[in-house]
Amino acid sequence: MALIGNIGYNIVMRSPSRSYAIYTIAVIGFIFTLHTVIPMYSNSSFLGLFASAEMLGMIYMMSAAVSILGYLVAPSIIRRIGNYRIALILICLQIFLFDGLIVSSSPVALTIFFVLQSAVVALIGLCLDIFLEVNTDAGNVGRIRGFYTATLNASWLVGPLIGTLLINGGENYRNTYVAGLAMLFPLLYLVFRNFPRFVDPNYIHLSPHHLLIHISHNKNWVRLISANLILQTFYSWMVVYSPIYLHKIMGFNWDEIGIILVVMLLPFPLFQYYLGRLADTKYGEKEIMAIGFLIMGLATVMLAFVSVKSVLVWAVMLFVTRVGAAAAEIMMEIYFFKTVSARDSAVLGSFRITRPLSLFLAPAIMLIGSYFLDFRYMFIVIGLVTLLALYPVLLIKDTR
Repeated sequence: MALIGNIGYNIVMRSPSRSYAIYTIAVIGFIFTLHTVIPMYSNSSFLGLFASAEMLGMIYMMSAAVSILGYLVAPSIIRRIGNYRIALILICLQIFLFDGLIVSSSPVALTIFFVLQSAVVALIGLCLDIFLEVNTDAGNVGRIRGFYTATLNASWLVGPLIGTLLINGGENYRNTYVAGLAMLFPLLYLVFRNFPRFVDPNYIHLSPHHLLIHISHNKNWVRLISANLILQTFYSWMVVYSPIYLHKIMGFNWDEIGIILVVMLLPFPLFQYYLGRLADTKYGEKEIMAIGFLIMGLATVMLAFVSVKSVLVWAVMLFVTRVGAAAAEIMMEIYFFKTVSARDSAVLGSFRITRPLSLFLAPAIMLIGSYFLDFRYMFIVIGLVTLLALYPVLLIKDTR
């Protein structure tokens, strides 16, 4: 975090109050993401205690459906109630839902709590995007988004490690939700303390029908959203199925998996700020985005041929996949936020809706693919799907 703080200090921001807001939102984003990441890689194993593999896919699909519905109605609710109040309401709701995951023993109740908390996570993230966009200078989108995204992704380093330590080699999955719940209280305080005077922009109101028309008129948005859907599908598949593969097929214990995940996720906090700076000063986003998808896709295909049970080998191979993912992700973030404003909350929601949509695609790919292929060869399938993003990416018109 000290490295990220030094990076943030060097971001060019003219207004001290705006600079303070950026740092505050970054801290809030880190805590918010940490509460999500701690149980992230063990969610599927926890749900697997009472749900079959087929039911597990259905639960994730239900989470996606509720999240999509939330994204569709959120812009009009935010416009009426305000981003600050909605953020506080959602955090309080998340506290209730995490408490339910900790104390409930009913499979039906646990499923409902899990589905709803997934949707609430998505909507809190949307509120934080609006806070950040209002405080972002047009000339520093790459630096600010790079700093913010790197800060959020720093939580992906410590989160899986904390989660695996809390599981402690057994099936103590509820401990991860206890830790996630603990993160929500400082999150609630920081939002409550720092944004009571937040002034909402004059949001553009669009019905779902007019929103689709509005987005379709911008071919670059369509291409970017298509590529982002593929990236999010890659993430969703990896989050749900790669821990299962490492644990049940390769035979790694959770302590070893925690080490693998920490190394795997290093590219996000290490590279994304600097890539954002390059996008602001030297290169267009499209080239780096395309290289990222190429690295990610090819490295994922190679995972199918890794048969050795070695923490070092798997950590390095997965690290390479995330080098590509980190580059592709931050370039898409920068490109998108260079072309929208905080008033475009509905368009912003459409960009983020790719995350729940991917929860439909990832289980579907696994369900269909595993019917014909051995588990290990699913890495080839996901890698080839990832490479499909090169088509829309190469058609994008650069902002430079």
